[in-house]
Amino acid sequence: MKKPLLAVKDIVQITGITSRTLHYYDRIDLFKPTHLTEKGYRLYDRSSLEKLQTILFLKEMDFSLKEIADILKLTRQEQKQILKKQSQTLLSKKQRLETIMVALEEYVSGNDISHLQIFNSSSVLPLKEQYANEARFIYGETEAYNVFNETLDKLSQDEKDERFQSMEEVFKQIASCVDQHPSSDEVQRLIEEWKKNLMQFMPCDTELLACIADTYKFDARFNNYFNQYSNEDLADFLHSAIMHHISQS
Repeated sequence: MKKPLLAVKDIVQITGITSRTLHYYDRIDLFKPTHLTEKGYRLYDRSSLEKLQTILFLKEMDFSLKEIADILKLTRQEQKQILKKQSQTLLSKKQRLETIMVALEEYVSGNDISHLQIFNSSSVLPLKEQYANEARFIYGETEAYNVFNETLDKLSQDEKDERFQSMEEVFKQIASCVDQHPSSDEVQRLIEEWKKNLMQFMPCDTELLACIADTYKFDARFNNYFNQYSNEDLADFLHSAIMHHISQS
């Protein structure tokens, strides 16, 4: 029985790809028709269909069309070796996507971006390291920053976590007081507590406290971080409370 030739519409119906894709593959010499009729219609034999299915398989494996063209020129054994390497590449991408999905869910749930592990497996530096580098760039020439850095170097990871958690607890308590005036006794007591926590890391004069207060208010990242603790504008509230504390010093 003579093998039938398949028209473009037959290929489209069998594979689900578009006629435009077939025409494009023809134009770049990736997948050409077996025959052309006198009127220029493309026709494909059954072996061509097998080649197209291989192309579509490789495309699903995340190979570029240029890579696919090169792979098709190789022996079956050589193709298997490349596919084994691609399997490892796809596994890494899968793990990366899982990390992204976890970070996305945490961010949508209200966690601040500084707590996410989104950059830990990429060429971009982790956010905590970015913040440290930024602080070094801005405050690196000051005595306070040098003391801060020396203090951190002396602490174990557990000690660092404990101190940062203590600071976060103060922020949460301040957030519960946003219905009060920033100058109220309770809020100012908590600002004193915040300052004591801060001074465990570095000396704080009024100039540095004002700089930190401005950073809290005007840096969008700190805005997002603080506002996770309150439905109100906690960053602005903190700025007002700190500035009042400074005025009373």
